[in-house]
Amino acid sequence: MGFKDAKKGTTLCRLEVVERRQVSPHIVRVTLSGEDLGRLPSPGYDHWFRFFLPQEDGETSFDLPEQLGMAGYLKYLRMPSAVRPIMRNYTVRELRPEALELDIDFVVHGDEGPASRWAQRVEPGGRVALLDQGRGYEWAADTSEHLLVGDETAMSAILGILRDLPGDASGTAIIEVPESADMQECAAPDGIEVRWIDRSASGAGRKPGLLALEALRALVPAAPGTTSAYVCGEQELAAEGRRHLVAAGVPKARIAFVGYWRAGKAAY
Repeated sequence: MGFKDAKKGTTLCRLEVVERRQVSPHIVRVTLSGEDLGRLPSPGYDHWFRFFLPQEDGETSFDLPEQLGMAGYLKYLRMPSAVRPIMRNYTVRELRPEALELDIDFVVHGDEGPASRWAQRVEPGGRVALLDQGRGYEWAADTSEHLLVGDETAMSAILGILRDLPGDASGTAIIEVPESADMQECAAPDGIEVRWIDRSASGAGRKPGLLALEALRALVPAAPGTTSAYVCGEQELAAEGRRHLVAAGVPKARIAFVGYWRAGKAAY
């Protein structure tokens, strides 16, 4: 199930926070648990979901639709604003079905964005919900080269893809992070070159995603017709990265791209 099929997801899980810890300067990992995780599919790769956060003040209702097609989304919007949970999109960092535990990595940046504030303050016992949306990266069987590009908001997704790609896969992964301490260990096929970009090394104030975009533009796929690509993160990185790949001859249908956020707008 790729990005275009996400509305078919029907597994709704109501969960509790069991742990929060700072894993790097800009990443907080929150561990969730609950019996509902026993029903959650495990497609691996960039497994993502709609994440429902509690209101910052007052009670929150988690009486949510079990599908987010048009009817389900309208039901969500019709919930009274005072009790309607905040909805964002996140990727599974690690799922441990046998322990009924799921980790999510949050990029935190002060008090900007409700999810960032929540992740820095939530205590064990906090209630949330998620609605499974499957995996977004569907690569063709004839893929000769994988190109995976993203900023810190796509790090969990790219690390999940690298973990689950076949051992004989080849290509390049480019991951831009705020500073070197935010880099994480990753398991990747021997044929995938993983390039980490430390944004702080380029000087203060650099717009997130631009260094990753520059690195992508320097790449020329050896066989564009059989290249599969994944470009996600800040909106300009996703849009311009796709534009570059199409100009290089990669078919549009073989490029998964999503602008998770826009620089200057506190969406998360």
